[in-house]
Amino acid sequence: MALFNFIKKQFIDVIQWTESESGVLAYRYPMEGMEIQNGAQLVVRDTQSAMFANEGKVADVFEPGTHTLTTKTLPILTYLQNWDKLFESPFKSDVYFFSLREQLDQKWGTPEPITVRDKEFGVLRIRGNGNYSYRLADLKSFWTNISGTMEVYRASDLEGQLRTIVLTSISSFLAQSNVAFIDMAANQSEFSAKLKEVVAKEFRKLGLELTSFFVQSLSLPEQLQEHLDRVSSMRMVGDLNKYAQFQTADAISTAAANPGGVAGAGAGLGAGIAMGQMMMNNMGTNIGSSAKSSSTEDPIQMLEKLSELLKKGILTQAEFDGKKAEILSKIK
Repeated sequence: MALFNFIKKQFIDVIQWTESESGVLAYRYPMEGMEIQNGAQLVVRDTQSAMFANEGKVADVFEPGTHTLTTKTLPILTYLQNWDKLFESPFKSDVYFFSLREQLDQKWGTPEPITVRDKEFGVLRIRGNGNYSYRLADLKSFWTNISGTMEVYRASDLEGQLRTIVLTSISSFLAQSNVAFIDMAANQSEFSAKLKEVVAKEFRKLGLELTSFFVQSLSLPEQLQEHLDRVSSMRMVGDLNKYAQFQTADAISTAAANPGGVAGAGAGLGAGIAMGQMMMNNMGTNIGSSAKSSSTEDPIQMLEKLSELLKKGILTQAEFDGKKAEILSKIK
């Protein structure tokens, strides 16, 4: 009786996968020491597909449902095994189950900035991050290229390779797209859609369908961002008189937030006017009374205003030193 029970356990009547563990993409049914009965039942759930393989070759694929295993339902395996049309003995085969569930909220990000040539600002180093989701679409391609004969293949096993594909695809796209950084940042939905098309092509090669792709943020290194902010401020004001007005408004706003109140705005006002005057002098522009005021202003006051501009970061140390030397050379 014990021998009969032992032998009975070696034959499989029902083959199924309950997906007791989340995040599994592929599962090989344990077949060691066991054979499949002719007429056995294969149960494939709604979120699954199943595949039979013979000696490293893909055979028959089954969609969701309950399938009775015979030579009629296993035509490819029957051909590979050289079975007669009506075999009666049990048989051995590798059986793989695949999860068709969508793998949500997969993260991507740039561990190092991506260097691109921006059509407006020149060479930039861009950081970005976001998320994406995917699911299995071509089981044969996925099994052949990715999961193979592993007993269990998880989404976490694929994570590093997919992240590399995403970053490589993004780098290649940015290098060829000639899309300005400002346009990328301002239209992230459209930019995400374009990147999805590029990344999806690479995913399909692995038997995967990219179901969503999002760019959540794009940024520049802090030092470069500060420089671009200054450039943008200059472009916003348009000319020197407007620049002085811009500086005045900025100084008043800053002073109102400080203990000195609006009284501190005078320094910002003077700094704005002085900066405008210095820029006009450097460009050789004569602007009536402003130029006259610049030539007669007390050198000490001029240096104080330059110092304020230096503190605000409007002037670099080299620019300050050069202007300081110029003013001091005029003192007799």
